[in-house]
Amino acid sequence: MPYDKFNTLTSTVVPLPAENVDTDQIIPARFLKATEREGFGDNLFRDWRYDVEGNPKPDFVLNNPTYSGKILLAGKNFGSGSSREHAVWALYDYGFRCVVSSFFADIFKNNCLNIGVLPVTVSAGFAQQLFDAVEADPSTEITVDIAQQTITLNSTGASETFDINAYKKENMQNGFDDIDYLLNIQEEIREFEMKG
Repeated sequence: MPYDKFNTLTSTVVPLPAENVDTDQIIPARFLKATEREGFGDNLFRDWRYDVEGNPKPDFVLNNPTYSGKILLAGKNFGSGSSREHAVWALYDYGFRCVVSSFFADIFKNNCLNIGVLPVTVSAGFAQQLFDAVEADPSTEITVDIAQQTITLNSTGASETFDINAYKKENMQNGFDDIDYLLNIQEEIREFEMKG
């Protein structure tokens, strides 16, 4: 199942300034039984979003109608802990297409790139600028341009560049995972085999 193509995204932002958020907090282990990547969004941040009776906790940001958007602005060291790709499936299924943080766990970052969620690493200072801007005005928009590898705070024009592996960049722009990429170049592979 292909992912959304990612070229330029302009969106409002959901701020989650908590640091050291691990994959078990993103999607608790008890929800990992499924092997298909659909339906995980309902349980994204489950224990933070809902009480034991299943009622939404009003103080959690995903339950606050003031904040919405396709960009999650996260605190430092987002996605630490286990290597479960279900955490990214949950983010994607919920509707996030980009996570911005000053630091990501490597395995989580790679899982994002494989699943169609762009992880954008910014400086701690720029992350704070973004948090401050969104807190001051929840309608603040950020633009992420993967071709230029820039992230811009639209209200001020403040911008930073971010790194992304060229292969993963191409896959994100085409909505490919690794298998889609190979299927896309199968003719080239056949030609290579014929020459051999």
